[in-house]
Amino acid sequence: MRFEIDDPDDPRIEIFLGLREQDRQQKRERPGGDRHSTFIAEGDIVIERGLAAGQELKSVLVDATRSKPLPTLPDSTNVFAATAPVIQRIAGANKLRDPLACFVRPPLPKAGDLLSAARTVAVLEGVNNPNNLGVIMRNAAGLGIDAVLLDPTCGDPLYRRAIRASMGQVFALPHARLDAFPDGLDLVHQEGFVTMALSPTGSAELHTTSPAAKTAILLGSEGPGLSERVLERSTEVVRISMANDVDSLNVANAAAIAFHHFVNR
Repeated sequence: MRFEIDDPDDPRIEIFLGLREQDRQQKRERPGGDRHSTFIAEGDIVIERGLAAGQELKSVLVDATRSKPLPTLPDSTNVFAATAPVIQRIAGANKLRDPLACFVRPPLPKAGDLLSAARTVAVLEGVNNPNNLGVIMRNAAGLGIDAVLLDPTCGDPLYRRAIRASMGQVFALPHARLDAFPDGLDLVHQEGFVTMALSPTGSAELHTTSPAAKTAILLGSEGPGLSERVLERSTEVVRISMANDVDSLNVANAAAIAFHHFVNR
C-alpha cells in the first residue's frame, strides 16, 4: 500500500531517519543494534537484487514527486511517499533521488558451515570503511570467491553504504563472522585452508604462488593492513609487485587482483 508522509516524526518512517549520521546509522543497523532486525538498502538496482536474492522487504520510502515506476515489489510492501519536509529531515535535501528500502536482516550462517562447503574464501581483518568493504564484496562475487569471513572489527556488509558500493552483490555472496584474531583463524586452518596473507612486507610475490585445494586470502584494513599476529599465523605472506615506488594498492583493488589470481590459477 502507498501512504503519503508529510510529518518527519511519523513513527512509520523512524527507521529511515539519521541516514546522514554514519556512526548513528551503522550502530542502528548492525547486528545487536537497536534496529538489529533490519537493514537499509538504497537504489532501484540494489532493491531488485535484494528481492531476487530472497531478502524479505518491509517497506520502501520514495520521493512523493517521483514518476518513475518502482521495481516490482511484493504486494505486502508499504510504500511511503515522502514530501519535501520529510526528505529534508532524512537526506538534508529537498529531493530524494533513489528509493530507500527497509529489509529484514537475515541470520548469519555459521562460519564453519561456509568453510566446509568452500574452496576459495576471503578473510578480512579490520576492514570497516563501507566503500572498501562493499567493493570487496562485489569483487568477491564477480571473481568467483565462495564466501567472505570477517573478524569482529570489520564493518557490516549490510550497512547501506556498503550495500550500495557492492551494487547489491553482497546479496549474492554468503558471509559470516569469525572469532577475534588471531585465534579466529584456527577454524580456517582446521577446515583445511592454506592462508595466504596479502601484505607489502610479503616474502613471496603473488604471481609466483599457486592456490591450494582450499585457499583463504587474508586482507587487512586500509593503512595498517593485517596485524603482525595474523601475519605470523598465516601459511604464507605474499605481496603484489609494484612499480614507480608505489608501496601498495587500495585494499579493494588488491583484493580483486588476488581473487582473480587464485580463482583462475
